Amino acid sequence: MGTGAFEQLFSELEDPRQSAKVAHLFTDILFLVVCASIAGAKGWEDIEDFGDLHFDWFREKGLFKNGLPVHDTIARVISRVDSEQFQRCFIGWMQSVADLSDGQLIAIDGKRLCGSYNREDRQSAIHMVNAFAAENNVVLGQIKTQSKSNEITAIPALLNLLDIKGCLISIDAMGCQTTIAEKIIESGGDYLLALKGNQKELHDAVRNELVGAINQEVICLEKHHGRGEARAYHVMDAASLVNRFPEWKGLKTIGVTLSYRQPKNGKESLEYRYYISSAALTKARFANAVRSHWAVENSLHWVLDVSMKEDDCQIYRGNAAEILSGARKLALNMLRAETTRKVSVPRKQKRAHGSTDYLEKVLAAGLVALNDI
Repeated sequence: MGTGAFEQLFSELEDPRQSAKVAHLFTDILFLVVCASIAGAKGWEDIEDFGDLHFDWFREKGLFKNGLPVHDTIARVISRVDSEQFQRCFIGWMQSVADLSDGQLIAIDGKRLCGSYNREDRQSAIHMVNAFAAENNVVLGQIKTQSKSNEITAIPALLNLLDIKGCLISIDAMGCQTTIAEKIIESGGDYLLALKGNQKELHDAVRNELVGAINQEVICLEKHHGRGEARAYHVMDAASLVNRFPEWKGLKTIGVTLSYRQPKNGKESLEYRYYISSAALTKARFANAVRSHWAVENSLHWVLDVSMKEDDCQIYRGNAAEILSGARKLALNMLRAETTRKVSVPRKQKRAHGSTDYLEKVLAAGLVALNDI
């Protein structure tokens, strides 16, 4: 695979350096960072080492004609990349390769980058708000916020970048805001929002409408590894609440889930979760959407933390943490797109680190929809 597709992907991304001081092409450095992320690199020295180990492969592609940049140079360039431009390139790529079916769930959820805590000026670690296509199992985009509370303003900004027409957008209680619901409707999507005390009047009204309904559902207790679990779901038309809460644009359905757990220690727990939606949801679709939203924890956040060691990345200067977070998600999407090897993400990373032939397959799978491959 040539690098033309990659250059096309990031064609709108500007080189942050002064042209007179450039020794290494910007796209060469960016390509190295993404390839090293696919192979499991966690920091600047890892990226440099990966480039050194596979330098002949890079040179065969016409890259690094002035030699390989050292890790300090890589860090300096990446930390100055315009993060907004990078996110637009990321999302543009995903829109070209991800086929989103009508009604597909897009889960929006935040994750803290623990290693991005700035030790020099004691700034808090950043949060990344991610958009995850549950059926495709891919990250569609991300946006940075400085704290969890700022997700309320970050989510509309992320929605502005995404094409969500015909999709069902699920967000936890932090995103249960009238402005966010209205933004989703205006963009041609539907919302499924978790409801808690931050919308107390609506929460109480929904709970009163659904009182007793969930207890009429058939609940089957299952045991896994000595732990008992049971779940039940109920949805109903929201017509009785529309006139009382006109600020919730498009409101059609309210729902509740019951979750019962009996762990090995015997301490039982019973939890009710309430939801509102602009879609006319059946019980089956509601249940599937709720389960799919929380799957983002296992399918994305857990993989980033455990498989890709995201929290071990102690990088925080400039925009570096945000850009590397995006590079890891690009890498994860590409690794999952490569299906000739039915193995785990860490095993694929190891193969990509040791074999440029396999790395070529991963890159080709990830960039398959672009014209220059």
